[in-house]
Amino acid sequence: MTHAADPLRAQGPRWRTRRTFALVALALGVLFAALLITAPASAAPTNITANLLAEGPAQPGETVTLAIEMKPAPGWHGYWLNPGDAGLGMVLDWTLPTGAKAGEPLYPVPHTLVISGLMNHVYKGDYAVLVPLTIPADAKAGTSLPIAVNAQWLACTDEICVPEQARLETTVPVGDPGRPDPRFDTWRRHLPAPLNADATFAVTGKTIRLAIPLPATMTLRDPHVFTVADRIVNYAAPQSFSRTDDHLIVTLQRPEFSPADPATVSGVLRLNDADDGLEFSAAPGAVPADGKPLGDTGGTMATAGLPLLLLGALAGGLLLNIMPCVFPILSLKALSLARAGESDAHARTEGIAYTAGVIAATVALGALMLGLRAAGQEIGWAFQLQEPVVVAALLLLATAITANFLGVFEFAVPGFSAAGSSRGAFSTGLLAAFVATPCTGPFMAAAMGAALLLPAGPALALFAALGLGLALPFLAVAFIPALRSRLPKPGPWMNRFRVWMAVPMGLTALALLWLASRVGGMPFAAVALALTVLLVLLLGLAGRRQRAGKPVAGLIAGGLAAIALAGAVLLPGTANAPGASTSASMLNPQPFSQSALDAARQSGKPVFVWFTADWCITCKVNEQVAIEREATAKAFAKAGIVAMRGDWTRRDPAITRFLTARGVAGVPLYLWYPAGGGAPEQLPQVLTQTMLTDRAAQTAPTGK
Repeated sequence: MTHAADPLRAQGPRWRTRRTFALVALALGVLFAALLITAPASAAPTNITANLLAEGPAQPGETVTLAIEMKPAPGWHGYWLNPGDAGLGMVLDWTLPTGAKAGEPLYPVPHTLVISGLMNHVYKGDYAVLVPLTIPADAKAGTSLPIAVNAQWLACTDEICVPEQARLETTVPVGDPGRPDPRFDTWRRHLPAPLNADATFAVTGKTIRLAIPLPATMTLRDPHVFTVADRIVNYAAPQSFSRTDDHLIVTLQRPEFSPADPATVSGVLRLNDADDGLEFSAAPGAVPADGKPLGDTGGTMATAGLPLLLLGALAGGLLLNIMPCVFPILSLKALSLARAGESDAHARTEGIAYTAGVIAATVALGALMLGLRAAGQEIGWAFQLQEPVVVAALLLLATAITANFLGVFEFAVPGFSAAGSSRGAFSTGLLAAFVATPCTGPFMAAAMGAALLLPAGPALALFAALGLGLALPFLAVAFIPALRSRLPKPGPWMNRFRVWMAVPMGLTALALLWLASRVGGMPFAAVALALTVLLVLLLGLAGRRQRAGKPVAGLIAGGLAAIALAGAVLLPGTANAPGASTSASMLNPQPFSQSALDAARQSGKPVFVWFTADWCITCKVNEQVAIEREATAKAFAKAGIVAMRGDWTRRDPAITRFLTARGVAGVPLYLWYPAGGGAPEQLPQVLTQTMLTDRAAQTAPTGK
């Protein structure tokens, strides 16, 4: 086990004397600030400005989120709820309408600041404290509720502290929720994600040892534990971290004059930076022996585990070729694979170009995802299919390819030109990767989850490995003559085969139309269908002109431009909330939320949680094969199992944070929480009915 060096301690008595004076000085300063902070302020705060905001309207009896936005001036900082060795947390005194209730403030992950050997928990940049507000059940729709709070805080530099306060006011409209303020999702991203597993702690002499369950793939570069309770640990003392297969073992030093042993230890585990943390609560219990120590920077998982993660991404991409997610694009590959036997040079050229297209697409999608997450967006893998306009664009593309396969018009569809150009193969690779990556498969989940936590270089390497795995079968055929020799020779059969390939592409178009209704609503799907009909008419007219020997480039270009313009004008305005939440289920699941999961676990019953999306074909197959089965429903009812479903068809920041905390980047995800508490079991991403019924049978009480 490793401990960070503390050069101040090496100075002996001189260090202790200087620390004592610093403690006394800061204690007097904090006492003086506390006396001042209780008195009325004579002027508006100037060092940290504050503003009270509401996320949007809310129905009577529902909860809306408030934000206290704090903006420190350059060189100044505010404090976390437990400020550390010195400082003061925020004090809030609410003035609310009768029946309204403000919940506990939710703080972002803090920074550490050490001054003269004293550890402080601070915010040096802009931040926001979020507060849930319950609207009175008897509030009248169409009215606005006045909300006010007297807020007091301490604003400090590294040398001085100034107590500040302000009366902050806002209003909350009562009515149907409108478009939420996007800043709130950005602020939520800075909150610590809930650790959905049971941590334990043990007091041993002058230390507190924690066992925090963490996926083995979760990267740790700069971990630090912030405890909520005051003075149960020595804030400035080095914290020691080691890893076992499924736990992070943390050793914290107790202060010299320790209070009684705590009943619980709750706090925040910072993972890699100040915006990346987990909220945990530990109960007394067994703590495993120390495992593999982390380095001085908090761990080397990013480099030591990278080769295995790369292999996982490669294997995951390879398996995507046989998973249901990829079936819609098999028709795009089939003719190119068959044509690859024409010549060695042609096969190699096509293989390299196709592989380059696949890798370019996966890396571009990965870079875009990482960039959006860095900008504050709560998104995960296959985020593009959560956007209604992207689904509509894919619908038009699938329709055009289907029409081409049926001979409605002739066009060098990417990868199917008569000359077999490398540009066409590259385009096919781009399209294949874009359509084939909605779901995470076996081996791939851990790699994509790690990519969300790794630095940009290793993360993009994982996306490239995923693309290489997806392209590997095509690449093997291109470079291994023995495999190419087994392919049928080109001939008239290829034209008939192309017509048959219109069937899966047509089914794909129908599935995308259904998905458009799920992610954008029926009005959106109706507009998308109208644009699709216009596209078919345009392509049919172009085909007639082609057969008459007339040019069609201008007609197609103008028609596509008109359809694109109509789509840009009509589609965004018709997209609304998805209808996925109303999907019927034999298990009668509760909608997922962290509070609902916590309540279900506190009931002592076993809980089965699954995360799905309408665009995830693997999810739908699992539901039909294993979840939505009469035997499963009966077994769950007999065992009293609580079923819970998280629908990720459209963006849901709460689900995204939960997935990230579990070390995965997308769906499906299946979790089984045992009765009476305990760490959840993460089930495989390919389910069988017996996996669920057997677990239910083991849980069911005897005699029923």
